[in-house]
Amino acid sequence: MTAFSPRDLAVAAGVRQHGADYLRTLSPAAATSGRDGWHSLQVQEPFAGAWQRNLSESHSTILSYPTLYACLNRIVSDIGKLPFVLKAEDEHGIWSIDKSNTSYWPVLRKQNAYQSAQQFRESWVLSKLVQGNTYILKGRDDRGVVTRLWVLDPNRVQPMVAETGDVFYQLNYGSGANLLPEQYPGEQLIIPASEIIHDRMNCFHHQLIGVPPLCAANWAAVKNMKILRDSTRFFTNGANPGGILTAPAGMSEPDAQAVKEYWNSNFQGENAGKVAVIGADMKFTPFAFKAADSQLVEQMRYSDEQVCQPFGIPPFKIGIGSIPAGMKVDDINQLYYSDALQAHIEAMENLLDEGLGIKRPQGVECDLEPLLRMDMGKQAEVHTKLTGGGIETPNEGRRAFGLKPLEGGDTVYMQQQDYPLAQVRLNKIEQPAPDHAPAPPSESDDAGDEDNADDVAKLLALLIEKELVDAEYS
Repeated sequence: MTAFSPRDLAVAAGVRQHGADYLRTLSPAAATSGRDGWHSLQVQEPFAGAWQRNLSESHSTILSYPTLYACLNRIVSDIGKLPFVLKAEDEHGIWSIDKSNTSYWPVLRKQNAYQSAQQFRESWVLSKLVQGNTYILKGRDDRGVVTRLWVLDPNRVQPMVAETGDVFYQLNYGSGANLLPEQYPGEQLIIPASEIIHDRMNCFHHQLIGVPPLCAANWAAVKNMKILRDSTRFFTNGANPGGILTAPAGMSEPDAQAVKEYWNSNFQGENAGKVAVIGADMKFTPFAFKAADSQLVEQMRYSDEQVCQPFGIPPFKIGIGSIPAGMKVDDINQLYYSDALQAHIEAMENLLDEGLGIKRPQGVECDLEPLLRMDMGKQAEVHTKLTGGGIETPNEGRRAFGLKPLEGGDTVYMQQQDYPLAQVRLNKIEQPAPDHAPAPPSESDDAGDEDNADDVAKLLALLIEKELVDAEYS
């Protein structure tokens, strides 16, 4: 089965045939040093020879730092649980799930054969956060509709720009061990940008090369890694610090070296705490440092906060520090969503619309309900206000709790005493006209009204007289 449309196959074949020419026309801003011209954002040596001296930090080592791992895991797992939905806009501008279109739903539910939809989203976001770039290869059916999507290894993909301004991507996947079509044997393939979804962030150096937040968090994580490494060595030595062996009369250099080797081999590490017997009246003075003097806790907390900054995660979201006073759970989730997640979610939605060829009034969205899900009490309070305010129907509120609709529940209800503001300001409240006009009053009704008026006048006169008499005797 082919992975590209016939037109793209022809373009890709021509580009592959003249791939060397396109490599030579690569924009200097996009060219990067490295083996075979590959772009790699792996953490490099801080200086020449640092790797031999065990002073460099590899990519995998930095990712094992707890705070950095927690930041990546929090963002990746939260976006991974937001399912893709296809929505359509009606004539009123309201977006709702489109269940009629069957062309896009298969690839939105299942992107490839070896990943679930959640794992696909996690791979997308993780590649972007760690490498700064996410490259997704499209797979098409015989109709030219995208039915499969694969997240590629960023270290095996190289963006290129031709003299005409067209963008191509060189993929370095060996034959028989890749996701590319079988009709492309060899180790390299150059394909047009129409077959790649390229998500990138913070393109500081070139518009096709993103810079990940991991670069900004690198040194803060390295510093805390060194603190943890030193602490590990300290406690491996039985929590005993180093010290000085002194002799009152002094000793020669060979004797001092022999005593040092004897002490290190017999009374450190697992042998710490054993009884040492040394002649010449020698004494051991340990180097003892207080934890308050080195301020390890403050240093590590400050570095952890610096690690959280590039990712936009509030430190208390991953267990660093405490929640600020006055903040509610809803405020925390909204802050976390707007600062750490929204930009990535919006980018995914826009790129899927463009990559799958979806145009308005249709569009792909990530369902935020699993992320911003409220507790039952808060949810009931919100839906009660929406229903009482005439914003939603009772059945819409029941649907949020998994309840069946009721007869007559699809109507918005309002109280009868509510009137338009314009009528209230003019002090004119128009009453609805009755179905039948009232009959005109008869002569007998007029006579009855006159008798009632005389009775009321007599009653008022008696009341006034009573009030006057009471006032005279009081």
